Amino acid sequence: MKKNFRLLIQYDGTDFHGWQIQGSERTVQGELTKAVSIIEGEEVFVCGSGRTDAGVHAEGQVANIKISREIGPDKLKAALNGNLPFDVRIVSVDAVDDSFHSRFSAIGKTYRYRVVNSSVMSPLLSRFASLEYRELNLEKMIEAACTFVGQHDWTAFSAAQSDSEDKVRTVSKFIVTSHFSEIANGNIFEFEVTGDGFLRYMVRAMVGTLLEVGRGERSTASIAEAIQSRDRSLSGPTATASGLTLVRVYY
Repeated sequence: MKKNFRLLIQYDGTDFHGWQIQGSERTVQGELTKAVSIIEGEEVFVCGSGRTDAGVHAEGQVANIKISREIGPDKLKAALNGNLPFDVRIVSVDAVDDSFHSRFSAIGKTYRYRVVNSSVMSPLLSRFASLEYRELNLEKMIEAACTFVGQHDWTAFSAAQSDSEDKVRTVSKFIVTSHFSEIANGNIFEFEVTGDGFLRYMVRAMVGTLLEVGRGERSTASIAEAIQSRDRSLSGPTATASGLTLVRVYY
């Protein structure tokens, strides 16, 4: 009888072509599948809570696997990490009920986006943040972020090729903060958003729009107009993938 295990995963997404297996491309799901299959002795499907795009990171991705081999959570964790590359790590493993499904049991997620506000990007931060050399107004971005909170159709903030036909999602929290970093030689802005689900590129489009507000190129009112219009051309550009991290999945 197969046992169901929940995996808490962290990865540096820089050198991955996203989460989902895609032919010969290097993906997180692909690396996990190889590692689990070595332990099980046959190919095992690794089910993730959702996809992350190429270059996007995770400190709290969740997946589940069902395997027949008799092995405890701690030994499974050690075995998986022994077979995984350095840029993917299993933080914890738990035996869970057979009904647990990492995707369909999830009720929400939190993402964080980091922006270095400086004239030069530190090589110590470049894999996990994007660079904005122009001055940013924190107060204006905090005010504008509140416009995103609520249940909306997010067509104007999603990729045209989004898999989901239903574009309605609820954003419960959007926090924008800033702190000075000696390494960055400037401020690091963090955009943290929580919701019951997100469309492809949604968070990055939100951040790109808020950065326009922060630079004084867009009004707060224009965000509500973009949401209501469902017109992608009325929202801001998609921020680069490097700054985005999946922080937590809620169950």
